[in-house]
Formats: sequence, structure tokens, C-alpha cells
Amino acid sequence: MPLMVYVLALAGALCSAGATILIRQGLRQGDAYSGFWINLVVGTVGLWVAVFLLAPAATFQASAIPYFALSGLIGTVAGRLLRFVAIDKVGASVAAAVNNLNPFISTALAIVFLGEQVTVPILTGTAVIVLGTVLLSASGRQVGFRVLHLLYPFLSATCFGVVAIIRKVGLSHTGPLFGLAINVTAALMAFSLFLGAIGHWRTMVCTRRSLWYYIAAGVAENVGVLLILVALGLGTVSVVAPLSGAAPLFVLPMTFMFLKGVERLTWRIVVGVILIVFGVYLLTR
Repeated sequence: MPLMVYVLALAGALCSAGATILIRQGLRQGDAYSGFWINLVVGTVGLWVAVFLLAPAATFQASAIPYFALSGLIGTVAGRLLRFVAIDKVGASVAAAVNNLNPFISTALAIVFLGEQVTVPILTGTAVIVLGTVLLSASGRQVGFRVLHLLYPFLSATCFGVVAIIRKVGLSHTGPLFGLAINVTAALMAFSLFLGAIGHWRTMVCTRRSLWYYIAAGVAENVGVLLILVALGLGTVSVVAPLSGAAPLFVLPMTFMFLKGVERLTWRIVVGVILIVFGVYLLTR
């Protein structure tokens, strides 16, 4: 396995963690809808510039468009929007940990619908994840969120778990740059139509300070996804998934350094995050 695979996967996790912290800072003076729309605009513009500068013409394949357009609706519109709401409701560290459950969800779906066997690592990983989630739930009253709000990051993780399969199929038709550009563009168009349909354009809130946080988060978010896609193209899922799943571990020290006075880190949150990451590692290995 090339060393670059490990570097790309860890760099993608670090970018994802940075985006989580930046989103949390932006949400202090803005709303989730505004931040998410800016995130999509930044991703769309940046990725198409990268496509025309870096992507080979051979990767411009129309056959890949349906896969990445669908992944844009499920993974980017639904998954990322729920992630924004989750960060707002339960905080950066808790949202990052629960949102990291997508391999757990994929494994559960494979057992139920594909008849895959239950192994000792799966049982152990599931038990560790459940324990970590219980600890996070128990911390809700201390840090000020309702246990029911954990549904937001769980639904986000579900979207990301489902869309991983669609993107994997799409990558057999094109390269990661063109595919991700289609993905984010479809998401931007769909979400813009959604905002117009519910009449939310006039009520969007975003200060200048929040705008810069959202722009930086958009860059970090989309660079992170691109790095993970490139890593998947070079390596195996069993290697890339655990490394990219380390993002919550990066969020913990970042929360301590950059979100003092905004979020509280209790021992339950710290241990719960570590247990969930370790449980996901057991599942993916």
C-alpha cells in the first residue's frame, strides 16, 4: 500500500475536523441554511476551477453524471445539511463522533439486506459503539443538548453511509475531481430550489464574521472529501475508512483550543468519542 494513501486519508480527516470547528464558529452569528448554502457555493466554484485546470479530458464522462448527481442529493444536500444542524444542536465534538457511524450503518445494512455473517469483530465493534453513544447521550444534560437531538448526526451518518456505495460505482466511470464537481453542483441547484420553495431567502442570517468562517469551512470540507476520494482510488476501503474516520479525534483538541467558552468537554464526551472511533475501527478492519 503506497504511503501516500495513509497521508491522503489522514489529511482528509484533518480537513473534515477543521471544517467542523469552522462551521461551529460560523453558527454563533449565522444560521445553518446560510452556512450550508455558502459551503456549496465555495465547493462548486473551487471544484470546477480545479476540474478545468487539473482533470484530464478523458474523465469528462456523461455516464458518471447520474451517480454523482444522486450522491449530491443524498450525501451532500441531506447528509451535509443534517451535519450543519447537528453541529448547531449538539456541538462539534459530539456531532463529529456520531456522524462517524456511517461504516457501522453500512455494516448493519449489509447484514440485514445482503445476508452477511455476524463476526466477532462486528459484535465487539458494535458493543463499543453502543457504549460510546450511551456516554454521549448521558453528557447531554451536562453540556446542554437534548438526547433526541442526536438523531440529526445519526441521520447524517446514514446518508453518508448510503452514498459511499453510489460514489464508489461512480468512480468507475470518471475521476474524483469531475465526479465531486458534479456532486456539489447538483446539491447546490437542488438546495437553492429548496430555499426558494420554502421562502427562506429573505430570512437567511450571516454576518461578515460568519461569512468568512463559512467560506473557510467550505474550502476545508470539499478539500477533505476530495482527498478521501483520491485515497480510495489509490488504496483499499479497509485502510482508508479507519484513517478518515479519525476526524473526531482531531476535533477534540481543536474544540479545546478554539471553542473555549463555546462548548464544554466532559469526560463522558471524550471517552464516548474515543470509543466510537475505536468501534468503527474494529468494524472496518
